[in-house]
Amino acid sequence: MRIFVSLLKSTNPKIEFYSRFSPSPLSIKQFLDFGRDNACEKTSYMFLRKELPVRLANTMRETNLLPDPLLGMPSVRLVQKWYMQSFVELLEYENRKPEDPQALNDFLDLLIEIRNRHNDVVPTMAAGVIEYKEKFGFDPFISSNIQYFLDRFYTNRISFRMLINQHTLLFGNDTNPAHPKHIGSIDPTCSVAEVVTDAYDTARMLCEKYYLAAPKLKIEEFNMKAPDKPIQAVYVPSHLFHMLFELFKNSMRATVELHEDNEEGLPPVKAKVTLGKEDLSVKISDRGGGVPLRKIDRLFNYMYSTAPTPSLQPGTVPLIINHEFSSSCVSFLQALSSESFERLPVFNKSALRHYKTSPEADDWSNPSREPRDATPSDPKKKESS
Repeated sequence: MRIFVSLLKSTNPKIEFYSRFSPSPLSIKQFLDFGRDNACEKTSYMFLRKELPVRLANTMRETNLLPDPLLGMPSVRLVQKWYMQSFVELLEYENRKPEDPQALNDFLDLLIEIRNRHNDVVPTMAAGVIEYKEKFGFDPFISSNIQYFLDRFYTNRISFRMLINQHTLLFGNDTNPAHPKHIGSIDPTCSVAEVVTDAYDTARMLCEKYYLAAPKLKIEEFNMKAPDKPIQAVYVPSHLFHMLFELFKNSMRATVELHEDNEEGLPPVKAKVTLGKEDLSVKISDRGGGVPLRKIDRLFNYMYSTAPTPSLQPGTVPLIINHEFSSSCVSFLQALSSESFERLPVFNKSALRHYKTSPEADDWSNPSREPRDATPSDPKKKESS
């Protein structure tokens, strides 16, 4: 811990320096054009040796604005340590020349190390939030800050790993021979229905492991551009897979638990893939009981999550993500690669104000817990008093 504090003090000026720069969002088309036409390792190196510290520094500055009790949780401190170590290691390449082949090789190896180091960031940060909630309980203002932070933190992490994966796949030796047409991690002709099916199959195996049963999948495609052709998109298949996998897990659990004694069997989970002029949507529907309207706002609230404590054991995946989540959920994707830009959080005064501003008083009336005395008052008693 003392080493970490010492490292933090010596590196703070660099963190502050890099956090003054805004991250540079890229579109999928830009990733494709670079990987296809002029994939130059030196160019990528020059961009990443600054861009990666910028994205890390923006996140690290914002992390420090979290409440002290949350920052004191062991899991959160561990995540901070990982980010600090990766930031310090990237600084070693500030002045190393791209013309040096050894620098390029060393940088490639470092990116792989950083990616592996950050593999468990999501469950570890989630564990920290659970540790905090179990120790200090629920506070609406702190919950709002945590919600705001984690949305931005996880978005930044996705973009950070995307940059690393593109570089290592284009210039390293971990190219997947099963997907020779991929440009890094991007599939220029991603079959959406195939990804939907893969995500369903994986969730089905997990559901059968827990419940010894799983609903079937009914999938439909509606291609508005070319009605007779399957829907394809320029996308990162692994990103789409993870989104759909989580949705299928929730739908299957709700369906099995509600219909396990149904003599007619389990109703299917439905997937509808629709491609319009600008948007591509994937709708997952089930008959698992629905969500009470009063709970809708809680579905994506990290502090309200009823998921079990995340396991850091390799190969373990929790089936239940939320206590009640079913009915229908639609994921919207950009159909045009030129419009599909990264949406990156920036550490600035606007973000700072979000953490510093106290919540205003509610301007709606609240019902009393105890019933009011509505009996008419005695005018004689009033006069005597």
